[in-house]
Amino acid sequence: MKIVTFGEIMLRLGAPDYLRLNQCNSLDVSYAGAEANVAVSLANYGVPVEYITALPDNPITSKCLDELRGKKVNVDHVVLCGERIGILYIETGSIYRPSRIFYDRSHSSITELTPGVINWEKVFEGATWFHWTGITPALSQNTAKVLKEAIDIANSRKLIISCDINYREKLWKYGKEAKEVMPELVSKSDIILGNEEDCEKVFGIKPKNFNAEKIKDNINPEIFKDVCSQMMKKFPRCKKMVITLRGAINANHNTWAGVLYDGNTLYQSPTYNITHIVDRVGGGDSFMGALIYGLNTYPNDNQHALDFAVAASCLKHTIKGDYNQVSIEEVESLLSGNTSGRIKR
Repeated sequence: MKIVTFGEIMLRLGAPDYLRLNQCNSLDVSYAGAEANVAVSLANYGVPVEYITALPDNPITSKCLDELRGKKVNVDHVVLCGERIGILYIETGSIYRPSRIFYDRSHSSITELTPGVINWEKVFEGATWFHWTGITPALSQNTAKVLKEAIDIANSRKLIISCDINYREKLWKYGKEAKEVMPELVSKSDIILGNEEDCEKVFGIKPKNFNAEKIKDNINPEIFKDVCSQMMKKFPRCKKMVITLRGAINANHNTWAGVLYDGNTLYQSPTYNITHIVDRVGGGDSFMGALIYGLNTYPNDNQHALDFAVAASCLKHTIKGDYNQVSIEEVESLLSGNTSGRIKR
């Protein structure tokens, strides 16, 4: 088994200690990117994974790649080109003040990639799975074309393809809209992950009488069965439609769950009441990484794969930074009902 992911990784500059960015004289430095986050999660579970991106040839990139290698992610086919790495600025919210993210990623290295630069045939040697997100085609028309190239070659090699719709309205700036570009790419995917906002804003599919901004407690998973059915009807290749369910009580307190629909059965996870969020950024990516692991490890047990993904991403909310850095044993411990948080000695 080998998983390949493709997308942009950025320099993440965070305001420390709940400060606002305009209060800061220094920022916490780390790296962030949806597809890299998935790769790190998978590597952390012992899965061979290769991450593909483009970065400038400079010391910031060297540190980034060294960090990914240290987390056992293969970066042998990363392209060094262009002049800048994208930047993500983040201030962590509290209670009624939401967290805020600001992007500075225009004209970053990955936006300059063109079809033919990456040897996808070589990259996909020995691979069984390719994962992408809707962030990548939003970056530029070039990246959308390179992603289509990757998906087509992955299909020709009969890889399983998963996508996270991951709609980011502010990124679609190059004259194309998500609803123009995404349908063709999603139609070639076997596993689709989204949330209620993704499905509605990109494909016009939404649950009846539901407003995510008004949800302050547990979400009834049954109302999403219709969304899953509509998505699978629109994209017949899809074998599993997965939706994450977040109830936002405030910036520090969320409920967290998920559903998986295989065309016959709607699987529902337990709902976790996360009363103290350390960092929710990367939570969806940690879910996707754990889901890919679960679907490969428990191929005949959709329920356990879903439950593992929700538990893993629940734990991610307790870890600062984009990457989820929990072990399989920690996830399984939470799944078994161990929620005490007692010190391990």
